[in-house]
Amino acid sequence: MFREKIKVLDCTIRDGGLINNHDFDLRFVREVYKALSEAGVDYMEIGYKNSKRLFSPKEFGKWKFCDDDDIKRVIEGIESKTKISVMVDVDRVDIENVLPRKDSPVAMIRVASYVKDIDKAIFLVNHFAEKGYETCVNIMAISKALDNELTECLHQLEQESKAKVVYIVDSFGALYQETTEFLIRKAKSILKTKEVGIHAHNNQQLAFGNTIEAIIHDANFVDGTVYGLGRAAGNCPLELLLGFLKNPKFDIRPVLDLISKELIPLRGRIEWGYIIPYAITGMLDEHPRAAMALRSSDKKDDYREFYESLVGEDEE
Repeated sequence: MFREKIKVLDCTIRDGGLINNHDFDLRFVREVYKALSEAGVDYMEIGYKNSKRLFSPKEFGKWKFCDDDDIKRVIEGIESKTKISVMVDVDRVDIENVLPRKDSPVAMIRVASYVKDIDKAIFLVNHFAEKGYETCVNIMAISKALDNELTECLHQLEQESKAKVVYIVDSFGALYQETTEFLIRKAKSILKTKEVGIHAHNNQQLAFGNTIEAIIHDANFVDGTVYGLGRAAGNCPLELLLGFLKNPKFDIRPVLDLISKELIPLRGRIEWGYIIPYAITGMLDEHPRAAMALRSSDKKDDYREFYESLVGEDEE
Protein backbone atom coordinates (compact mmCIF):
# COMPACT_ATOMS: atom_id res chain seq x y z
CA MET A 1 0.00 0.00 0.00
CA PHE A 2 2.89 2.39 0.72
CA ARG A 3 4.31 3.87 -2.47
CA GLU A 4 6.81 6.65 -2.02
CA LYS A 5 6.20 8.15 -5.48
CA ILE A 6 2.62 9.17 -4.63
CA LYS A 7 2.17 12.92 -4.27
CA VAL A 8 -0.86 14.49 -2.62
CA LEU A 9 -2.22 17.82 -3.83
CA ASP A 10 -4.79 19.63 -1.71
CA CYS A 11 -7.14 21.96 -3.58
CA THR A 12 -9.37 23.01 -0.67
CA ILE A 13 -9.04 26.74 -1.35
CA ARG A 14 -9.13 26.48 -5.15
CA ASP A 15 -12.10 24.10 -5.39
CA GLY A 16 -13.80 25.53 -2.33
CA GLY A 17 -13.54 28.95 -3.91
CA LEU A 18 -16.02 27.84 -6.56
CA ILE A 19 -18.69 28.05 -3.84
CA ASN A 20 -17.97 31.54 -2.52
CA ASN A 21 -16.39 33.36 -5.49
CA HIS A 22 -12.92 32.64 -4.09
CA ASP A 23 -13.51 35.02 -1.20
CA PHE A 24 -11.77 33.23 1.67
CA ASP A 25 -10.08 35.63 4.07
CA LEU A 26 -6.33 35.60 4.57
CA ARG A 27 -6.57 34.14 8.08
CA PHE A 28 -8.55 31.09 6.87
CA VAL A 29 -6.17 30.42 3.97
CA ARG A 30 -3.16 30.67 6.32
CA GLU A 31 -4.79 28.18 8.69
CA VAL A 32 -5.27 25.74 5.82
CA TYR A 33 -1.68 26.19 4.66
CA LYS A 34 -0.37 25.74 8.19
CA ALA A 35 -2.35 22.51 8.70
CA LEU A 36 -1.33 21.08 5.32
CA SER A 37 2.30 21.92 6.05
CA GLU A 38 2.18 20.16 9.41
CA ALA A 39 0.41 17.21 7.79
CA GLY A 40 3.17 16.82 5.19
CA VAL A 41 0.94 17.36 2.14
CA ASP A 42 3.03 17.82 -0.99
CA TYR A 43 1.15 20.64 -2.73
CA MET A 44 -1.52 23.21 -1.85
CA GLU A 45 -3.46 24.64 -4.76
CA ILE A 46 -4.42 28.08 -3.58
CA GLY A 47 -6.62 29.24 -6.44
CA TYR A 48 -6.73 30.41 -10.04
CA LYS A 49 -4.41 32.73 -11.92
CA ASN A 50 -7.20 34.35 -13.92
CA SER A 51 -7.16 37.57 -15.91
CA LYS A 52 -8.46 40.70 -14.22
CA ARG A 53 -9.51 41.89 -17.66
CA LEU A 54 -12.04 39.05 -17.80
CA PHE A 55 -13.05 38.85 -14.13
CA SER A 56 -13.62 41.83 -11.86
CA PRO A 57 -11.85 41.94 -8.48
CA LYS A 58 -15.03 43.63 -7.24
CA GLU A 59 -16.97 40.40 -7.87
CA PHE A 60 -14.34 37.82 -6.92
CA GLY A 61 -11.97 37.32 -4.03
CA LYS A 62 -8.17 37.18 -4.04
CA TRP A 63 -7.92 33.50 -4.92
CA LYS A 64 -9.52 33.99 -8.33
CA PHE A 65 -6.33 35.84 -9.28
CA CYS A 66 -3.60 34.62 -6.89
CA ASP A 67 -1.37 37.66 -6.99
CA ASP A 68 2.10 36.69 -5.81
CA ASP A 69 2.00 39.27 -3.01
CA ASP A 70 -1.18 37.73 -1.61
CA ILE A 71 0.37 34.26 -1.72
CA LYS A 72 3.44 35.57 0.10
CA ARG A 73 1.20 36.87 2.89
CA VAL A 74 -0.27 33.39 3.27
CA ILE A 75 3.01 31.53 3.55
CA GLU A 76 5.03 34.18 5.39
CA GLY A 77 6.61 32.88 8.58
CA ILE A 78 5.32 29.31 8.19
CA GLU A 79 8.03 26.69 7.95
CA SER A 80 6.89 24.31 5.26
CA LYS A 81 7.84 21.86 2.54
CA THR A 82 4.36 22.11 1.03
CA LYS A 83 4.64 23.62 -2.44
CA ILE A 84 2.16 26.18 -3.77
CA SER A 85 0.18 25.36 -6.90
CA VAL A 86 -2.19 27.52 -8.93
CA MET A 87 -4.61 26.61 -11.71
CA VAL A 88 -4.95 28.31 -15.07
CA ASP A 89 -7.96 27.94 -17.37
CA VAL A 90 -7.44 27.96 -21.12
CA ASP A 91 -8.30 31.42 -22.52
CA ARG A 92 -8.57 33.00 -19.05
CA VAL A 93 -5.00 33.93 -18.16
CA ASP A 94 -2.68 36.80 -19.06
CA ILE A 95 0.57 34.88 -19.47
CA GLU A 96 2.66 38.03 -19.53
CA ASN A 97 1.63 38.64 -15.90
CA VAL A 98 3.02 35.30 -14.72
CA LEU A 99 6.52 35.92 -13.40
CA PRO A 100 9.37 33.45 -13.90
CA ARG A 101 9.45 30.72 -11.27
CA LYS A 102 12.56 32.17 -9.62
CA ASP A 103 10.63 35.37 -8.82
CA SER A 104 7.40 33.74 -7.62
CA PRO A 105 6.23 31.81 -4.53
CA VAL A 106 4.36 29.44 -6.87
CA ALA A 107 6.02 26.10 -7.67
CA MET A 108 3.43 24.42 -9.90
CA ILE A 109 0.94 25.61 -12.50
CA ARG A 110 -1.84 23.29 -13.60
CA VAL A 111 -3.62 24.03 -16.88
CA ALA A 112 -7.28 22.99 -16.98
CA SER A 113 -8.58 22.08 -20.43
CA TYR A 114 -11.26 20.13 -22.23
CA VAL A 115 -10.07 17.65 -24.85
CA LYS A 116 -11.15 20.01 -27.64
CA ASP A 117 -8.79 22.73 -26.36
CA ILE A 118 -5.74 20.57 -25.80
CA ASP A 119 -3.64 22.51 -28.36
CA LYS A 120 -4.15 25.67 -26.30
CA ALA A 121 -3.33 23.78 -23.11
CA ILE A 122 -0.07 22.50 -24.59
CA PHE A 123 0.94 26.04 -25.58
CA LEU A 124 0.27 27.28 -22.04
CA VAL A 125 1.94 24.42 -20.23
CA ASN A 126 5.05 24.68 -22.39
CA HIS A 127 5.20 28.43 -21.77
CA PHE A 128 5.03 27.93 -18.00
CA ALA A 129 7.55 25.08 -18.10
CA GLU A 130 9.98 27.37 -19.92
CA LYS A 131 9.52 29.88 -17.09
CA GLY A 132 10.70 27.20 -14.66
CA TYR A 133 7.45 25.90 -13.17
CA GLU A 134 6.39 22.33 -12.54
CA THR A 135 3.47 21.84 -14.90
CA CYS A 136 0.37 19.69 -15.24
CA VAL A 137 -2.56 19.40 -17.61
CA ASN A 138 -5.95 18.57 -16.12
CA ILE A 139 -8.26 16.98 -18.70
CA MET A 140 -11.68 18.20 -17.63
CA ALA A 141 -15.05 16.42 -17.99
CA ILE A 142 -13.30 13.17 -18.88
CA SER A 143 -16.61 11.28 -18.72
CA LYS A 144 -17.81 13.26 -21.77
CA ALA A 145 -14.70 12.68 -23.89
CA LEU A 146 -15.00 10.39 -26.90
CA ASP A 147 -12.48 7.56 -26.78
CA ASN A 148 -10.80 8.37 -30.11
CA GLU A 149 -10.51 12.05 -29.18
CA LEU A 150 -9.02 11.20 -25.79
CA THR A 151 -6.51 8.87 -27.45
CA GLU A 152 -5.37 11.65 -29.78
CA CYS A 153 -5.26 14.10 -26.87
CA LEU A 154 -3.03 11.84 -24.79
CA HIS A 155 -0.65 11.22 -27.70
CA GLN A 156 -0.37 14.97 -28.24
CA LEU A 157 0.39 15.54 -24.58
CA GLU A 158 3.05 12.86 -24.62
CA GLN A 159 4.72 14.05 -27.81
CA GLU A 160 4.29 17.82 -27.68
CA SER A 161 3.91 18.96 -24.06
CA LYS A 162 6.36 19.62 -21.26
CA ALA A 163 3.76 18.71 -18.65
CA LYS A 164 5.10 16.77 -15.69
CA VAL A 165 1.69 15.26 -14.90
CA VAL A 166 -1.56 14.64 -16.79
CA TYR A 167 -4.67 14.48 -14.63
CA ILE A 168 -7.87 12.60 -15.37
CA VAL A 169 -10.67 14.81 -14.00
CA ASP A 170 -14.11 13.42 -13.18
CA SER A 171 -15.76 16.84 -13.29
CA PHE A 172 -19.32 15.55 -12.97
CA GLY A 173 -18.70 12.76 -10.45
CA ALA A 174 -19.99 10.28 -13.01
CA LEU A 175 -17.22 7.67 -13.07
CA TYR A 176 -17.36 4.22 -11.53
CA GLN A 177 -14.28 2.20 -10.70
CA GLU A 178 -14.31 0.14 -13.90
CA THR A 179 -14.16 3.28 -16.03
CA THR A 180 -11.58 4.81 -13.71
CA GLU A 181 -9.41 1.73 -14.21
CA PHE A 182 -9.88 1.90 -17.97
CA LEU A 183 -8.95 5.59 -18.14
CA ILE A 184 -5.89 5.31 -15.91
CA ARG A 185 -4.62 2.25 -17.78
CA LYS A 186 -5.18 4.03 -21.08
CA ALA A 187 -3.32 7.13 -19.91
CA LYS A 188 -0.43 5.06 -18.51
CA SER A 189 -0.12 3.12 -21.78
CA ILE A 190 0.37 6.33 -23.78
CA LEU A 191 2.07 8.72 -21.34
CA LYS A 192 5.46 7.06 -21.03
CA THR A 193 7.37 10.17 -19.87
CA LYS A 194 4.75 11.67 -17.55
CA GLU A 195 2.98 10.86 -14.33
CA VAL A 196 -0.79 10.31 -14.27
CA GLY A 197 -3.07 11.94 -11.71
CA ILE A 198 -6.70 11.70 -10.60
CA HIS A 199 -9.08 14.47 -9.53
CA ALA A 200 -12.42 13.05 -8.43
CA HIS A 201 -15.73 14.68 -7.53
CA ASN A 202 -18.07 13.13 -5.02
CA ASN A 203 -21.55 13.30 -6.57
CA GLN A 204 -22.14 9.57 -6.11
CA GLN A 205 -19.91 9.17 -3.05
CA LEU A 206 -17.28 7.52 -5.23
CA ALA A 207 -14.51 10.13 -5.21
CA PHE A 208 -12.45 8.31 -2.58
CA GLY A 209 -13.13 4.87 -4.07
CA ASN A 210 -12.20 6.05 -7.57
CA THR A 211 -9.03 7.68 -6.23
CA ILE A 212 -8.03 4.38 -4.61
CA GLU A 213 -8.75 2.61 -7.91
CA ALA A 214 -6.50 5.09 -9.72
CA ILE A 215 -3.73 4.52 -7.17
CA ILE A 216 -4.02 0.74 -7.61
CA HIS A 217 -3.35 1.23 -11.32
CA ASP A 218 -0.30 3.45 -10.74
CA ALA A 219 -1.63 6.98 -10.70
CA ASN A 220 0.97 8.75 -8.55
CA PHE A 221 -0.62 12.21 -8.22
CA VAL A 222 -3.86 12.39 -6.25
CA ASP A 223 -6.08 15.33 -5.31
CA GLY A 224 -8.19 15.89 -2.23
CA THR A 225 -9.84 18.65 -0.23
CA VAL A 226 -10.21 18.99 3.53
CA TYR A 227 -13.60 17.62 4.59
CA GLY A 228 -14.39 17.23 0.86
CA LEU A 229 -14.89 20.99 0.44
CA GLY A 230 -15.69 21.92 -3.15
CA ARG A 231 -18.31 23.01 -5.62
CA ALA A 232 -21.62 21.17 -5.31
CA ALA A 233 -20.92 17.59 -4.13
CA GLY A 234 -17.32 18.42 -3.35
CA ASN A 235 -14.21 16.30 -3.81
CA CYS A 236 -12.30 13.34 -2.46
CA PRO A 237 -11.85 14.05 1.27
CA LEU A 238 -8.18 14.67 2.02
CA GLU A 239 -8.42 13.09 5.47
CA LEU A 240 -9.61 9.78 3.99
CA LEU A 241 -6.77 9.88 1.49
CA LEU A 242 -4.11 10.48 4.12
CA GLY A 243 -5.57 7.69 6.23
CA PHE A 244 -5.38 5.29 3.30
CA LEU A 245 -1.87 6.05 2.08
CA LYS A 246 0.03 4.85 5.16
CA ASN A 247 3.01 7.01 4.25
CA PRO A 248 4.83 7.95 7.48
CA LYS A 249 5.53 11.44 6.11
CA PHE A 250 1.81 12.26 6.41
CA ASP A 251 0.19 13.19 9.72
CA ILE A 252 -3.61 13.30 9.69
CA ARG A 253 -3.89 15.07 13.08
CA PRO A 254 -3.39 18.68 11.89
CA VAL A 255 -6.08 18.10 9.26
CA LEU A 256 -8.49 16.78 11.89
CA ASP A 257 -7.82 19.90 13.98
CA LEU A 258 -8.48 22.08 10.94
CA ILE A 259 -11.81 20.35 10.31
CA SER A 260 -12.89 20.84 13.92
CA LYS A 261 -11.85 24.49 14.13
CA GLU A 262 -12.53 25.81 10.64
CA LEU A 263 -14.49 23.46 8.38
CA ILE A 264 -17.31 22.53 10.74
CA PRO A 265 -18.22 26.21 11.30
CA LEU A 266 -17.87 26.84 7.55
CA ARG A 267 -20.23 23.93 6.83
CA GLY A 268 -22.89 25.83 8.75
CA ARG A 269 -22.59 28.76 6.35
CA ILE A 270 -21.89 27.12 2.99
CA GLU A 271 -23.44 23.97 1.52
CA TRP A 272 -21.42 21.23 -0.14
CA GLY A 273 -21.20 17.46 -0.11
CA TYR A 274 -23.43 14.48 -0.85
CA ILE A 275 -26.88 15.91 -1.57
CA ILE A 276 -29.49 14.19 -3.76
CA PRO A 277 -29.63 16.71 -6.67
CA TYR A 278 -25.86 16.47 -7.05
CA ALA A 279 -26.11 12.68 -6.95
CA ILE A 280 -28.71 12.85 -9.74
CA THR A 281 -26.48 14.96 -11.99
CA GLY A 282 -23.67 12.48 -11.30
CA MET A 283 -25.87 9.52 -12.27
CA LEU A 284 -26.83 11.29 -15.49
CA ASP A 285 -23.27 12.52 -16.24
CA GLU A 286 -24.38 16.15 -16.27
CA HIS A 287 -22.77 19.37 -15.06
CA PRO A 288 -24.07 20.19 -11.54
CA ARG A 289 -25.16 23.72 -12.50
CA ALA A 290 -28.86 22.73 -12.64
CA ALA A 291 -28.61 21.12 -9.20
CA MET A 292 -26.84 24.18 -7.83
CA ALA A 293 -29.67 26.36 -9.16
CA LEU A 294 -32.22 24.06 -7.56
CA ARG A 295 -30.49 24.27 -4.17
CA SER A 296 -30.76 28.07 -4.38
CA SER A 297 -34.50 27.95 -5.10
CA ASP A 298 -37.62 27.44 -2.99
CA LYS A 299 -37.93 23.92 -4.45
CA LYS A 300 -34.51 22.76 -3.28
CA ASP A 301 -35.79 19.43 -1.92
CA ASP A 302 -38.17 18.49 -4.77
CA TYR A 303 -35.93 15.66 -5.90
CA ARG A 304 -38.35 13.70 -8.10
CA GLU A 305 -39.43 16.80 -10.01
CA PHE A 306 -35.78 17.72 -10.52
CA TYR A 307 -34.93 14.22 -11.76
CA GLU A 308 -37.83 14.21 -14.21
CA SER A 309 -36.88 17.67 -15.47
CA LEU A 310 -33.50 16.25 -16.49
CA VAL A 311 -34.60 12.94 -18.00
CA GLY A 312 -37.74 14.31 -19.66
CA GLU A 313 -41.10 12.61 -20.05
CA ASP A 314 -41.47 9.01 -21.16
CA GLU A 315 -39.04 8.49 -24.02
CA GLU A 316 -39.25 5.81 -26.66
